[in-house]
This record gives sequence, C-alpha cells and structure tokens, in this order.
Amino acid sequence: MTVYPPGLVLTELEFDVPLSYSDPGGEQITIFAREVAAPDGRDRPFLVFLQGGPGMEASRPTAHPSTPSWLGRALKEFRVLMLDQRGTGRSTPVATLEGMSPEAQADYLTYFRADSIVRDAEFIRNELNVERWSVLGQSFGGFCVLHYMSAAPGGLTEAFFTGGLPPIGRHPDDVYRATYARTLQRCRRYYERYPADRERVHRLQARLAEGDVMLPGGDRLTQRMFRQLGWMLGMSDGAERLHYILELPEKSPGFLHDLEAGLPPFSRNPLYAVIHESSYSDGTVTNWAAARVQPEEYETQAELFTGEHVFPWMFDDYGALRPLRDAANLLASYKWQRLYDAGRLSDCEVPAAAAIYAYDMYVERSFSEETAELIPTMRTWLTNEFEHNGLRADGGRILDRLISLARNH
Repeated sequence: MTVYPPGLVLTELEFDVPLSYSDPGGEQITIFAREVAAPDGRDRPFLVFLQGGPGMEASRPTAHPSTPSWLGRALKEFRVLMLDQRGTGRSTPVATLEGMSPEAQADYLTYFRADSIVRDAEFIRNELNVERWSVLGQSFGGFCVLHYMSAAPGGLTEAFFTGGLPPIGRHPDDVYRATYARTLQRCRRYYERYPADRERVHRLQARLAEGDVMLPGGDRLTQRMFRQLGWMLGMSDGAERLHYILELPEKSPGFLHDLEAGLPPFSRNPLYAVIHESSYSDGTVTNWAAARVQPEEYETQAELFTGEHVFPWMFDDYGALRPLRDAANLLASYKWQRLYDAGRLSDCEVPAAAAIYAYDMYVERSFSEETAELIPTMRTWLTNEFEHNGLRADGGRILDRLISLARNH
C-alpha cells in the first residue's frame, strides 16, 4: 500500500522470512518495512535505516518538520527503507511467548540478534532486486551494520554509523565495566548540576524500602527499578528530564506517571531486556555480565543510578517480563555465535564513516576507536558535541558529515 502524507510518499511492504535461515522451510515470521521517498525521489537509491535497541521498531516518519531529524537530508539523494527489525513494530512481535516452555522460548529468542536482522535485510534486498544499497545504523543498528560489513559486504554501497560502532572480540564484562565508569561519571555530574536532588533521591529510596509505592501500570516500584532512571543520563536532555521527574511532589499523580514513563521500555519492548546483553556477545557466554561487574559503590551509595544495564532481578520486578524469566536465565548461559569476522573486516572495501561520541554512556568510545582502526575504509568523526542521541538531536548535520566522510569529500 502507498499513501501520500504532505511532502512524502510512503509505501508499506511485508515479507515472509524464515525464523531460522538454516531451516528455510520451517516456521515463518513477517518483516515489515516502510519505504519513504520525496515525491520526486521514488527512483533514488536506497538507504536502509537500522534503529537502536535491540527490540525497538523503526521511526515513524513525518515531513513537517522532518521526523526523524535526519530524514530531510537523507531524502535529498535517497529513498529510505525503515525496517521494523524482527520482533518489533509491525513485524511479527515478541511478547510473552505464552504456551511455550522456557527452553522453547530461549531457542526462539536466539533468532533475534544482529545476524538474523542482517539476513532479513539481504532477503529483502534480493526481493526488491536491488544490487547494492547504503545503510545507516544508530546505536544497536550500528552493531547490525558492522555485522553486515562482516557477513555480506557485497550488498553494500556505503555504511554510516552513529553512536554504534561496537567492540570486536571483547568480553561483555569489559563492556559493562566501561559503561559503569561512564555512568558513575554522569551521576557525579548530575548532582553537581542539581545538588538538592541528592537528598530527594535518598528520601525516595527510604520510602521505596517500605514497599508501598505502586506504579500506574500495576508494578510495585522497587529501589533497584528506581535506579534505572539513570539510563536517561546518556542523552543530551537526560539530566533535565530526570530532574523534572524528581521535582514533582511525591504524592502527585504526575510524579508516578512520569517516573514510570521515564523507566527503560521493558514492558513495551520485552525483547530489549531479554537479548540486550547478547548484543555484546561476540562468541561468548554473557552470564549476566552487568550484574556481576557492578561496582561496589552501588552497595553503599543509594543515590547512584544505573545506565543501560540489564539484571536478572528485572524479570521479577517488572510484571511484563516475568513470563520470560526462565528463558532469560537460559540465554544468560548460552554460548552465542561470533558476530564479526576481524579478518574479513580488515579486508573490507565498503566505504564507511562513523560518528563516535567522546563521552558516550552506552557505547564506549575507546572500543569504537579500536574497531575503526581495524577497518581500512572507515573514517571517523570523534566529537564531544553530542551524546548518544546525536542523530535525534541534530540528525541532518550528522548524516551530512558522515556522507561527506565516507565519500572522501
């Protein structure tokens, strides 16, 4: 179906693909994609957008003003294909997987990492008879793009990364030690900006210890859930968003409503929680890495927030995640396949450019630089002007810079 909102031409596409590409005749799932074009640009080359996550669908586009913010720049020379990655959005969703044993749930969930997403993209490219296309990966989408360059570079014209150039061959323990260090730094900076919030957080934590605070969605708000508000601190407006939640009177309905909305979207996107650590597994067992390497400061300093970290206790505290608790524990002991072939990447001929954010709280800068050094065609833009959400904050300028870098302008 094609529709024509002001300034855009949107074509909705659906593809039936195998759950497992090693069993093409087995269970099938649906992948939804939306082709976005300017009215005079329906014959332009494709730019495939792979969004952050894992477990989150693609942006929903508008033209006035352009949403997402990079779309206006992209449509000057591309058609954009926005892929609802498997398990998200209008693709076959992953919810609680009712009626399946924990073992069956865990097996099913192994097919939702970057490797399967790239196989979906290649399936769609062949269905559309596209020889090559460009790709743009934001955050986890960049992890998918790097796997694309490693596994199927022949399908790519050029590759762009924003806040999502992942480490190769590093253990998830290394990743989470680095992201905790960044998170603790952000906590210190937060309380320097809003010193009165420290006392308020201590008071809230004491109240939560009594166990009488219920969120509008029905979950009891625990101390450790409350700490997860810190995931916002990695965004350009995150400190202010957090402060504006904490400044509300505790007994106002707005406080609990905004607090619940500020937590990571585990209830809306359970896939995000259940396979998050696997995104960093390049051939290893994760074994709840973030929980194992959590710094000792969290034992004694109640005001500290966590960042983009997942924990086994979440599958008790969040009601929407409880049906996946046993499967999540099975996946924590699962040995994942390698995602990246360092040898192939060192020989890669696909032009590529990456925006690396100097103080990124989600994807460690030093690891991104290590990866960039390996790829001969990779040009990098190291900047402290943006946080992890740079593509959302000033996407047109960032994409324009990456296009110029990749093309050696």
